[in-house]
Amino acid sequence: MSVPRLVVAAPSSGSGKTTVATGLMAAFAARGLAVSPHKVGPDYIDPGYHALATGRVGRNLDAYLCGPELVAPLFLHGALGCDLAVVEGVMGLYDGAAGQGELASTAHVAKLLGAPVVLVVDASSQSRSVAALVHGFASWDPEVRVGGVILNKVGSDRHEALLREALESAGVPVLGVLRRAAPVATPSRHLGLVPVAERRGDAVEAVAAMGALVADGCDLAALEALARSAGAVPGGSAPWTPGFPPTHPSRPTEKAPSGASGARPAEKAPTGARPADTAPGAPAPVVALAGGPAFTFSYAEHAELLTAAGAEVVTFDPLRDEQLPDGTAGLVVGGGFPEVYAGELSANEPLRKAIGELARSGAPVAAECAGLLYLCRELDGQPMCGVLDATARMTERLTLGYRDAVAVGDSVLAPAGTRMRGHEFHRTVVEPGAGVAPAWGVTAPARRVEGFVQQGVHASYLHTHWASEPGVARRFVERCRTS
Repeated sequence: MSVPRLVVAAPSSGSGKTTVATGLMAAFAARGLAVSPHKVGPDYIDPGYHALATGRVGRNLDAYLCGPELVAPLFLHGALGCDLAVVEGVMGLYDGAAGQGELASTAHVAKLLGAPVVLVVDASSQSRSVAALVHGFASWDPEVRVGGVILNKVGSDRHEALLREALESAGVPVLGVLRRAAPVATPSRHLGLVPVAERRGDAVEAVAAMGALVADGCDLAALEALARSAGAVPGGSAPWTPGFPPTHPSRPTEKAPSGASGARPAEKAPTGARPADTAPGAPAPVVALAGGPAFTFSYAEHAELLTAAGAEVVTFDPLRDEQLPDGTAGLVVGGGFPEVYAGELSANEPLRKAIGELARSGAPVAAECAGLLYLCRELDGQPMCGVLDATARMTERLTLGYRDAVAVGDSVLAPAGTRMRGHEFHRTVVEPGAGVAPAWGVTAPARRVEGFVQQGVHASYLHTHWASEPGVARRFVERCRTS
């Protein structure tokens, strides 16, 4: 399959990738193109801004969490019916998983997609040196095609002239020049940008400003032509489909360690086909999916996989809804910022009580990171759901990185020995860090156990991408039917 596509990369974080990528999405969408938005890596926040810009679900492409073999199929799944795709990179162009070479880097994903790269350069503190920088990035890996550069934070006409003159010798065309512009700034806090769901009106204005800035400062015709120069996606990949098994063999098991979303409404996500082993006419169990400003971290494919497994997925907001959706048979609480809303979550006592009762009934409950905190007895001294005999609190220390994990025992998500890859990203600590029955044995970067499995509850700090192991969703829904 062939989809016109661009990868927006940079020499380092902070260069302006999000501004340029989101602005390009908005500018192309304003021209009437159906734009497919993607983000390299595990980040949940940028895709929310992408969704505002395009009116489509923002999707992640993570070669570590899902494996390189799923990057192209997941890309094609998201890009179905679109005129053009824009992929925002992560960190610097060649920065990948620690100690894993190019794995999961923007360059790696660009090669897996056969996509040309647009390099965003923060030119605020350089002039002629920009040519050496761009030449180095363009020539470092001959398999990565840097098709153009966008100069960001240019100070004046004179500064622009010096940069353009220098880049004439680098052999990489200048496809845009952006001046410093306050309206496109987006606020940040302890884990990065503030999510769209927490600043909806301001986020809409920021995305509109990004689109206007890019439309005014970039050669959109040349950028579209570069996107259309990409041929078929390598490897003859077909789009990923949530109703079918993974396109790669299951990863082998190993012994677990012992001991310690705007400007336009987003389209409805495709749900895929119900698997063949689901009895025709069987009632669809209701799976409640936490959403709202406190729980914004969720991959679109999770809901699609649950639906394909036969569930009815209903989103609710723990800040506002005092009861779980009618008929709830299972609960999924992903990541987010419960620490920011601890007081409001605690004040919603009816919902906390309902979640506690659901968990004690043995119903399946899957909680990741923020969900883990919400299930604790308390968070920063505020009463939470009390499902887990543990407390949570904010700290100054950032825990960040990919993890290799093995299921220690059987749970509602996976049988013992199942290997998955995850990602941790938080400034909190849960005490104790693991229950009598831990959720995962983490094998890299250090061996330890973490998380909680009790009755139907699986709670852990690890964010996982269920597309890598679709059996997770099928197992969860089956437990919803039988619990």
